[in-house]
Amino acid sequence: MWRAALRSPPTSDDPVTTLTADHRAYLEELQASVREKGRLRPVGGGSKLALSGWGNLMMGGLSGLLEYDPEEYTFTALAGTPVAEVEALLAEGGQELPFDPPLVEAGATLGGTVAAGLSGPGRFRYGGVRDFLLGVTFIDGRGELLEGGGKVVKNAAGFDLPKLMVGSAGCLGVLVEVTFKVFPKPAAASTLRLEATSFAGAVERMAVLAASSFELSCLELEPPVTLWLRIAGLAEALPARLERLEEAVGPLAEPFCGEADARVWREAREFAWVPADHGLVKVPVNPSRLGALEEAVGALGTPVPRRYGVGGNVAYLAWPQDLPEECLETLLGGTGLSAMAIRGAWSRPLLGRLPGGAFAERVARVLDPEGKFAIETRSSGLGGADRLGRRVGSRP
Repeated sequence: MWRAALRSPPTSDDPVTTLTADHRAYLEELQASVREKGRLRPVGGGSKLALSGWGNLMMGGLSGLLEYDPEEYTFTALAGTPVAEVEALLAEGGQELPFDPPLVEAGATLGGTVAAGLSGPGRFRYGGVRDFLLGVTFIDGRGELLEGGGKVVKNAAGFDLPKLMVGSAGCLGVLVEVTFKVFPKPAAASTLRLEATSFAGAVERMAVLAASSFELSCLELEPPVTLWLRIAGLAEALPARLERLEEAVGPLAEPFCGEADARVWREAREFAWVPADHGLVKVPVNPSRLGALEEAVGALGTPVPRRYGVGGNVAYLAWPQDLPEECLETLLGGTGLSAMAIRGAWSRPLLGRLPGGAFAERVARVLDPEGKFAIETRSSGLGGADRLGRRVGSRP
């Protein structure tokens, strides 16, 4: 099963490692823990503590790149590998993970990124983590290793395992190994900042830009009226593309280029705008519902920093610690939305309306029949909590 076991021992300057005896021993310990223990929660780099804070399966022992083929634009790594290490290696070959994995500087791992289903600003043009994940190996609720993706498109249960693991929040199994495809890194990029006259006007302009032929790499709204746009590609083509954009939207301020451009989007994916004493939640949404969400947030009476990313298809709310969790539940209930807590102290990581239903329950019964990976979702009428194998295969 382990492709790395077929490799020759790496040279001193070879970043690709073999599956060592320590790796194998650690994997066997994880499998034994799943078989013998009750409730379980994997912990990667600790960058999303609202999801893994009480975790009891440390994944740091499964770290390292197993395969990397620049010509085929793919790599395989152990799930505990920090994204930062992978990005550094890809950059040497002029390649990247274009969905901009968030929280890299905070220690995000490949497995944690998949389990949380988090994608950054680059998802707008290139797609999210689910679009780049080719294969997975994971430990199911029985302690067995399952593999899916690549040549093994579906397992015997009939599930597309890589897609199911994206956004599963660790409730279907413990990721051990992941395979991704990568893209060439654009030669140059420029960022533009546009100001609308109202929130509604900003949403309308964002929708027009999202449907345009300008091939924007990133498009985000910083309430109430600031739009951030990014164009990337061949350096010699950028001036003409910027000129076309200016003809369509009106006079533009001086673009951010070079390190200034990179800093804008690095701060966006690292959530640098979130105050240190605030929690952070991700709310899947769409542009047509931004007005209702913005109105509901404004009605809270307490400032809630927020940002609408991916052309208005995801909202990130920086939740003040003095604002009760019940206020967020009420907000989500009133707008019919769901949320995943990423940072902060929460009674449970999954809030609001949870889609999935019978399909999610079927998947959980197959992969985790004893509910070892189940997580609390919402309070029950008896003061307890429902524990579900949460919805799977969701858009990140």
